[in-house]
Amino acid sequence: MKSAISLLSIIAPLALGTSVARQSGSNPSIDGLNFVIDGESGYFAGTNAYWLPFLTNDADVDLAMGHMAEAGLKILRVWGFNDLNTIPDDGTVYFQLHSDGASTINTGENGLERLDYVVSAAESAGIKLIIPLVNFWDDYGGMNAYVAAYGGSDQTSWYTDADMQSAYQTYIEAVVSRYVDSTAILAWELGNEPRCPSCDTSIIHEWATKTSAFIKSIDPSHLVAIGDEGMGLEGGSDYPYTTTEGTDFALNLAIPDIDFGTLHLYTTDWDVTNNSWGNQWVQDHAAVCESLGKPCLFEEYGIKDTHCTDELAWQDTAFAADGVAADLFWQFGDTLSGGETADDRYTVFYGTDDWECLVTDHVAEINGA
Repeated sequence: MKSAISLLSIIAPLALGTSVARQSGSNPSIDGLNFVIDGESGYFAGTNAYWLPFLTNDADVDLAMGHMAEAGLKILRVWGFNDLNTIPDDGTVYFQLHSDGASTINTGENGLERLDYVVSAAESAGIKLIIPLVNFWDDYGGMNAYVAAYGGSDQTSWYTDADMQSAYQTYIEAVVSRYVDSTAILAWELGNEPRCPSCDTSIIHEWATKTSAFIKSIDPSHLVAIGDEGMGLEGGSDYPYTTTEGTDFALNLAIPDIDFGTLHLYTTDWDVTNNSWGNQWVQDHAAVCESLGKPCLFEEYGIKDTHCTDELAWQDTAFAADGVAADLFWQFGDTLSGGETADDRYTVFYGTDDWECLVTDHVAEINGA
């Protein structure tokens, strides 16, 4: 999902009721078509809060994390990137500076130390993190921040340019090795919604093959996913089913070092007028995941302003599908010391009626299964 920069306890972890795992350990893992979290194999609920590592107040991180854990959400996806081309004002959080053909990683108190605190808070809360390592979109820099510093026409060159890929891998190594021993990491993602418009699908496939192997060489103990929207899929003729954006879901899921598939769902943004279309979208991905023996994560989904109608049907479809292991709604919202967090009309704020229907009732359904 494209995100916009926003102004911006007691942590009580709750485990969802799930079956006994056939494999377990301190790190999340995979059991057939399920995720294994804290030794439990089953279906899990979660959310996205991309903005959490950019907060500068530890108490705000604790409050948000505590509210998620209290509700029984077990998986949280946050941005592991924040790329700039110029040094920002004092106190502004950023993770990497790209300028004049060179990249500098910010490990200081307004850099990766902020991500450090999120990982630590997740460890305390019993929440497992999914961390993508670059953005396709220009929010928080994205691939175009590399292109601006190294040269190139657009993101297409980013996937194949040796200098940009070297800088990207250097950043990957710095972040992944930093948390290689953390039990709070569920998975590393190559990026957020990587696309290569009008490219042959081989470009992203080759990039994903090389990058996933590189991550596994640093950290073989955590899961790896691409973080894509699930586009390029047999079963329909609508835009998201095509390979227009350079992705082939089944081809990429078959990459040996990719542990699970991801799919996103935004009917309005994709010019799909019938929200019930989303149920088939989920089922078609589940079928591919089941055929390849790898779970699907329904990683982002939402309907603007209306959260207690068709979005609930999407949840039910995902929960009922054998190939789907978890769902993460876009996006979590809360009221912190600086006011409300980002509201893109998809946001579901803690404690509201929408929260009751989309989160509380959903978690109760999972627990009762």
